[in-house]
This record gives sequence, structure tokens and C-alpha cells, in this order.
Amino acid sequence: MDNTTGRQRRSFGPTEINWDKLDKKKYYVVGSGIFTGLTVALYPISVVKTRLQVTSHDAVERNALSVIKGLLKTDGVPGLYKGFGTVIIGTVPARIIFLTALETTKVAAFKLVEPFRLSEPTQAAIANGVAGMMGSFCSQAVFVPIDVVSQRLMVQGYSGHASYSGGLDVARTIIKFEGIRGLYRGFGLSVMTYSPSSAVWWASYGASQRVIWRLLDRGTEGDAAASSEGKIVMVQAAGGIFAAAMASCITTPLDTIKTRLQVMGHEKRPTARQVVRNLIANDGWTGFYRGLGPRFFSVSAWGTSMILAYEYLSQSPFTLLFMSRRHLRYI
Repeated sequence: MDNTTGRQRRSFGPTEINWDKLDKKKYYVVGSGIFTGLTVALYPISVVKTRLQVTSHDAVERNALSVIKGLLKTDGVPGLYKGFGTVIIGTVPARIIFLTALETTKVAAFKLVEPFRLSEPTQAAIANGVAGMMGSFCSQAVFVPIDVVSQRLMVQGYSGHASYSGGLDVARTIIKFEGIRGLYRGFGLSVMTYSPSSAVWWASYGASQRVIWRLLDRGTEGDAAASSEGKIVMVQAAGGIFAAAMASCITTPLDTIKTRLQVMGHEKRPTARQVVRNLIANDGWTGFYRGLGPRFFSVSAWGTSMILAYEYLSQSPFTLLFMSRRHLRYI
């Protein structure tokens, strides 16, 4: 290993989040409030994406703008928040599981790849990717039932879908006709969608951060306070957008199939193969990318916002003075 590579690794080392020294109270209590606020701001995008993914091929609402207009016309602003209560109740414990698995796995992953003396972008991509996949995998036990219930509320009364009085009514109906297994419809696809999506997002974000900083001649001086807060935020945002583009393009087809499986009533109960055949028959291969725009915007906006919030939450009072760490996270 040459001296330049050694200096680069040493300079990035102090910026990594140290799970053992993390303020857990601040991380979980304050973090829950911040995450809830971001969910309120970005939730309507999820409603629009879900409706686009389940709409029939001859429906009038074929783009995000028409879906929004339709929701506002029939339900007003509350229509953009269908299923919101269910999501808020369920995602707090799911996020705690995700964040804990993410950070603890990330620490272990970095230690495992360090002896291979890979370039730092490669190290970051591998460690972040493994951690993101593990965090998502562990949280699916909570996320999937929340997804099933909230998505049925998002599309209720739309394009022939059943209507419900609330989240409990959805859960009772599913359990009555399908048992507990019904709440986990699409679990395999959820794991196949969100775990790779999280892995791709984290790998892309972790690697792009290093590349961008190197292009800006950062990472070789070892000066943690050399960059302004504005520059750091811009680099984080650029990395978040790049990561969102990669994750959205790769996993949107699986997300579309998963959503369609989860919102169908018990009397229809299609298989994944049937969903695929119907999509191809009605819309061709482009049908798999329904809702790509809202999904990309959601992942990009959510990821970048959460990166900044997470950066704040994971900093000790000392490092808050410098605002210079670049090894971050998502959800």
C-alpha cells in the first residue's frame, strides 16, 4: 500500500460513525421525531406511486399529475395521506430495527474488508452494501404487514379495489380470509426488492461520496474541518441523487410486481407469474416501470433528507463543530 492510499484511508477513518460511541438516546428519540416529520412530507409521493403501479391499462389517470388531481378532486388533501396512520405506527419500530442492524453490520463489514487493501470507494461500496441489505432484511418482518395494509388503503375504491373503514378493518379482513400469511403476501418479493435496493443505494452512496470528494481534492489532506457545511451538504445531496437513480432503475420492476400482489383482494389472489404476464400483455415491458418517476423522486428526496438528519443524529458534540463526516446511511 503506497503512502497516498494510506493517507486517504487515515483521513477517512475518523469520519466514520462509531456505533459504540453513538448517543443512543438522541439517535432513537430525536431521530424518531425527525423521521416522522420526513414521512409526513414525503408520504403523498408513495400514494401516487402505488396508484400508478396498480392502475389498469385503460385508466384515465396515467401519470403522477393526473393521479394527484383525481385524489384532490374526490378526497381533498386527506386523499394524499390514505393509510398514513398505519405507516406511522408501524415504521417507528421498523426503522429502529433497520438502523440498528445497518450500523452494527457496517462496523463488522468494514473490519472484514480492510485486510484486502481495496480502494476506499470499493471498501465503502462493499461495507455499505452489505449493511444496507442486512438492515432491510431484518426490518421486513415489520415492514411487509405495514406495506400490505397501507397500500390497500392507498388504492381503496380505485380501479375496482375494495373500500375499508381503516387499517384495522384491512387487517381483520385479510386475517379472516387468508390468515396471518395474508399480511405477509409478497414477503419474498419485498425482500428481493428492498434488500437489493437498500444494498444498491448504500453501495452507490458510499462509493460516490469518496469519488466526489477525491474529485474535489478532498480526502488526502486529513483536515476534518477543511470543507464548509454548504459543500458537504452539496456532496451529500449529489451522492443521494446518484444512489437513488441506481436503486430506482434496478428495483422498480420488482416493486411494481410486489405492489400488485399486495393490493389484490383475497378473491383474486394472482401469482407473481400471472402479474408479470398481465403487465407484459397490457403495457409491454414498460409496464414494469410504472411509477418510476415518483419512486425515483421519493427515494432521492427521502434518502438525501435522511442522510442530513442521520448525520446530525450520529454526531457527537465534538464532531458537530466540524460537520465533516462522509460515511452515512439511509432510510
